[in-house]
Amino acid sequence: MALIEARRVSFGYNDIPLFQDINFSIEPGELFCLLGPNGCGKTTLLNCILGHLKLLEGEILLNGSNISRIRPEQIARQIAYVPQTHEKTFPYTVLDVVLMGRAAYIGMFGRPEKEDLAIAEGALATVGITHLRDRRYTQLSGGEVQLVMVARALTQRTPVIVMDEPTAHLDFRHELVIMEKVVELVQKQGLAILMATHFPNHCFYFENSGIKTRVAMMSNMNFLAAGSPSTVLSEKNLEQLYNVNTRVVSFPMDAEQELKQIIAISTTDSRYEDEQGRRI
Repeated sequence: MALIEARRVSFGYNDIPLFQDINFSIEPGELFCLLGPNGCGKTTLLNCILGHLKLLEGEILLNGSNISRIRPEQIARQIAYVPQTHEKTFPYTVLDVVLMGRAAYIGMFGRPEKEDLAIAEGALATVGITHLRDRRYTQLSGGEVQLVMVARALTQRTPVIVMDEPTAHLDFRHELVIMEKVVELVQKQGLAILMATHFPNHCFYFENSGIKTRVAMMSNMNFLAAGSPSTVLSEKNLEQLYNVNTRVVSFPMDAEQELKQIIAISTTDSRYEDEQGRRI
């Protein structure tokens, strides 16, 4: 059974549709990427899946049950969320923030017990930030904050993690750290991950890493294309989605593995010309 299934999902504001008739499913041990330009509805679709927004039409099933009939605390035991940004308002310790992932199990007036603390400590170790355990959350860098958010999501012990542009605003190294952790969570723990991203090469990175990866391109209120990165991320589809002229290249990593990458050439309004004056 699919962990998440969207059936003919439509949503809009003031009855004006933002997207409509969306269909997809996510299986255990699978990574599903959402691509699309700003304003196409990626984050809104994630909020619908998290149960934060009410659909205009269709249904979202969580382990076969309609999410509209599931209590928020039960949803939180099945789907964890990693936002693209997080306000660092109060100087909690990193451990305190990670422990907040146990809220759905502890209850409003409960206190974390030894088991909750052990789960949080394990999440810190999994993400590789045990050394930050007692640091003030307000003193962390952007990359460290994102790792804390991943650790907090892991403490929820859910089969699904939803990530909204988890590498936004990160430097080159911390972006790669987050990507490596995502691959590790899918490979070693069999988690299902739904990720919105602005970087098509992320999809190839996951596919190159050997995990089951699917990608959906959101455009004109629906999916322009959906399938494996190798099938969907064509130069034609990328041009139609982003109005960008690209080249999809492959090169051998070793005797057995070939890597794929997307190279951006120009926007479609400013293409280069070859020696014969032809636009490329």
